[in-house]
Amino acid sequence: MGQTNYNGALQKPIGSGFNAKSSTTDVIKGIDLTGKTAIVTGGDGGYGLEITKAFSLAGATVVVPARDVEKTKENLKGIANVDVEKLDLSEPASIEAFTDTFLKTSRPLHLLVNNAGIMWTPLHRDQKGNEGQFSTNHLGHFLLTAKLWSALKNADGARVVTVSSSSHHYSPISFDDVNFNTRPYNKFEAYGQSKTANILFALELDKRGQQFGVRSYSLHPGLSLETNLGRHLTFEDFVALGVVHPDGTPNKEAEEAMKGIQKTKEQGAATAVWAATNPQLQHIGGIYLEDVEVAQFDEANYEHIAATYRNPGGFAGIAPHALDEEAAQKLWTLSEELTHTKFDI
Repeated sequence: MGQTNYNGALQKPIGSGFNAKSSTTDVIKGIDLTGKTAIVTGGDGGYGLEITKAFSLAGATVVVPARDVEKTKENLKGIANVDVEKLDLSEPASIEAFTDTFLKTSRPLHLLVNNAGIMWTPLHRDQKGNEGQFSTNHLGHFLLTAKLWSALKNADGARVVTVSSSSHHYSPISFDDVNFNTRPYNKFEAYGQSKTANILFALELDKRGQQFGVRSYSLHPGLSLETNLGRHLTFEDFVALGVVHPDGTPNKEAEEAMKGIQKTKEQGAATAVWAATNPQLQHIGGIYLEDVEVAQFDEANYEHIAATYRNPGGFAGIAPHALDEEAAQKLWTLSEELTHTKFDI
């Protein structure tokens, strides 16, 4: 069945030649996407907008699905070869309508970037009762990818890139109560669980899809204050994250740590563009990336590392729970059940 990255078998840096400061302009240089079709969820703002720009610059036709079509068209004004279509990732009927429209064009899909997401939101649920962050960040993209599978196979070499986060370290998948039906809701754990789901999905998708020429990747884009993902945070949340002290004074140590790792949007989007386009990754998949490189995996020292993880910048590398073979397969089955879709590859 080919190679897999179960338990971190392939999780080793490859010497990409890029680094944390590399931008989308750096990594797209020399890449020709003429004749290629890409879909980028959340492709009109933040990191997604930079991904869309990079693909367009390299010659691809980019489809950007969006809840607010007119606003998205305005955000993308001036970017060549971009189509905007209606999509709400939290509504299965909307995903069905979007994918049906795309499949009717009979176009192969060369690049799918599952980028859209929400972060640290108060408890809310989708129409079927699934917790909102898990639903939007994972289940919506799982269903979208499943419905687009025939177009991905027809590309004769497609890539699926799912944007995760270093916040996956916060939580594994709580299979006993994934939707917080009985356990107390914690916005940070809920987000972390959804980001772990992104990685496990990419891991399992690559294992199943590589025989059809479809490779899959997940990644941490990095920290950028130019995005608006933290808009739901309260003062108490900033205290919990260590950004400020309980008396409201800044945490100088945290400020210095964040200064050292902050990225521009172009730098934050670079890893996704590299994952989607670079020939260095042609024969490897199911891996988790950061700073335009395959992330480090140090299972032996992970417990010590995890014990120190309580700073706003997070930490590098990937957690063992996000590379677990049993968890990846179990999540796939659970996702089929919760979306009422058989993703049969």
